Amino acid sequence: MLYRIDFRAMGCGMIAMLESSSPHTEDLLSQVPGWFEGWEQTLSRFRSDSELNSLNRAAGWPLKVSTTLWDVYREAEKAEKLSDGLVRVTMLKALELAGYDHSFDQLADERPANPRNSWTQAPSIQEVESERSTRSICLPADMRLDFGGVAKGWAAMKAAKRLGKHGPALVSAGGDMFITEKLAGDQPWPVTISDPFRPGEIITTVMIPQGGIATSGTDYRRWKQDGKWNHHILDPRTGQPAATDLTAVSVIAPTTTEAEMAAKTILILGSLQGMAWIDARPHLHALLVTQTGDIYCGNNMENYFWRP
Repeated sequence: MLYRIDFRAMGCGMIAMLESSSPHTEDLLSQVPGWFEGWEQTLSRFRSDSELNSLNRAAGWPLKVSTTLWDVYREAEKAEKLSDGLVRVTMLKALELAGYDHSFDQLADERPANPRNSWTQAPSIQEVESERSTRSICLPADMRLDFGGVAKGWAAMKAAKRLGKHGPALVSAGGDMFITEKLAGDQPWPVTISDPFRPGEIITTVMIPQGGIATSGTDYRRWKQDGKWNHHILDPRTGQPAATDLTAVSVIAPTTTEAEMAAKTILILGSLQGMAWIDARPHLHALLVTQTGDIYCGNNMENYFWRP
């Protein structure tokens, strides 16, 4: 039997599903929101007393961090490297200058203009000093971190793997998903890809046996500042919302964190460079939606489409 729980955490909707015949399955699923609460208390930049904000306030001094924060920090290092520097968690200052200074649940549609927005290029996580043996991190004095999508992807995988000890599991953290194994009968999981131009409609359903899928888009987390629409996908080369011809990108990858990184990278690059980037990585599969509604698939993404 397939069980499901829906809840909110990390500023977005969450879903956890588990296929199991155990009478304790519902009790197990009821624990999942608590797991996310603990991770959010560690990783959120919107909670003043979070461990991440303690690290940000300690910039310039080494701080021993929890296993959770350390693990997500290491995922952030990988994301920057694998994205050729386009996905960086060092852009908190730029996000705030662009108007994203509150949780999106509390963010007004219209933000005041910020005349101090002279940010140019994001620093690299390579500038951070870290020590694996002591799990200590020392940020440069002028750097603060925002784990953003890296944290969501990590949490989706962590929760799914915990549930996966009891049967096939899927966890979605705001659309960033991880699937542990096929359903009974050797069936892959059906996952819908939404149409960014038609709320409530879908582009297609993909069938995923295992691994991660994530979507990045300019159509959801956005706000108006100084007369123009801003979105939360920043280009670290400029410190500004990415100037791209893409509205949304979905990627299937071995892990959720890699899928999230790849979707964001392609979105920043735009359709032409983004297709070249994905084609050079055969283990990734992508669906790109342009601002004019055109759809492109990379690395045989069509092979995952559900066909009746």
